[in-house]
Amino acid sequence: MKILVTGAKGFVGRNLCAQLNNIREGKAKNYGFVMPGSDRASNCIEEVFEYDLDSTPEQLDDWCAQADFVFNLAGVNRPQNQEEFMAGNFGFASTLLDTLKKHHNTCPVMLSSSQQASLTGRFGNSEYGRSKKAGEDLFLSYGDETGARVLVYRFPNLFGKWCRPNYNSAVATFCNAVANDLPYTVNDPSVELELLYIDDLVDEMIACLKGEEHRCEFDGLTVIPDETPDQVGGDGRRHARPDRASGRYCYVPTTHKATLGEIVDLLNKFAEQPKTLMIPEIPENSFAKKLYSTYLSYLPKEKVAFPLKMNVDDRGSFTELIHTLNAGQVSINISKPGITKGQHWHNTKWEFFIVVAGHGLIQERKLGTDEVIEFDVSGDNIQAVHMLPGYTHNIINLSQTENLVTVMWANELFNPNKPDTYFEPVK
Repeated sequence: MKILVTGAKGFVGRNLCAQLNNIREGKAKNYGFVMPGSDRASNCIEEVFEYDLDSTPEQLDDWCAQADFVFNLAGVNRPQNQEEFMAGNFGFASTLLDTLKKHHNTCPVMLSSSQQASLTGRFGNSEYGRSKKAGEDLFLSYGDETGARVLVYRFPNLFGKWCRPNYNSAVATFCNAVANDLPYTVNDPSVELELLYIDDLVDEMIACLKGEEHRCEFDGLTVIPDETPDQVGGDGRRHARPDRASGRYCYVPTTHKATLGEIVDLLNKFAEQPKTLMIPEIPENSFAKKLYSTYLSYLPKEKVAFPLKMNVDDRGSFTELIHTLNAGQVSINISKPGITKGQHWHNTKWEFFIVVAGHGLIQERKLGTDEVIEFDVSGDNIQAVHMLPGYTHNIINLSQTENLVTVMWANELFNPNKPDTYFEPVK
């Protein structure tokens, strides 16, 4: 399969091309594609043609002749005058489709459109929206005329790594400002945005290649999902079911809604992490998790690394690494040769000791008994050892020449006002 991506150097294009090339090179194996040259050559990505402003008409002509799938991401967002909207968003789409027609290439074609093409509500008088709607109509007519599978997506607000700040993404602008200590303004914190993360978008684009896109109709800005998928024939192309009309449009099923105030509040929590060590809650597939990854992509070099407070004495050092809201904290302990640390017990607190370098001995004794359980620990055989509640415990560096390095996880944050730590020798 040879794939043409127009607008390849834009925000969406860069992310899509990077993942398509990961698949082509065998680095991303989770999508079910195979490497070029295998027995299942029809299920591989052989080449990715990256078309952008610096490409030539001759390249476009050649790539349109060869393409097995076209992603049309090219467009104009911030022209110097309104007329450029139609020229950039409708004009190029027309050139692209005419070139495909010239070569009698009816491969599937995808169009990147916008919610503004709905021309409803606040978008009712959008020149950008009108240009996008014209492009949509052109693509849909092309599909009717040629029988090509056409996939028209109306994307909401996009965010993710490599998105250009101070352009057309409020999230990118806020991420860049907070990460770089720049001024920013939130005119109305209550304004809610529908947001689409770039990785979710890219996953849907790759689903298109497999004939697994999500179809829909639109009622204004509301997505009306097409519940029953079309049939995919032996040619790999989608064929409308005879018992009903297939949705004309496509959509990405995973989006998030957040207010401007919520976005900025989260970003400021992320920015405080190097000071507090606190990792905010970032559940799987949550907006917070995706926003945190986006924010980090805007960090300047001087913020990529940050110092940690080392508590140093003649025995070695103890350094807290990470705090969490509901899952305790992680620390690193370094014991000098021959040193014993610990010799205390807890009522409720419990820990994992994980030796990652050196050779040591962990001892634990249940309060009120003489029985001691021992664990020989080494960086050559990494294991996690529970520090049990109600057991006094220690860790001894058995080496006379090397430091003992231990990763320690505790089930709760250290509270100096209630440390739940009581001295008692193991032996």
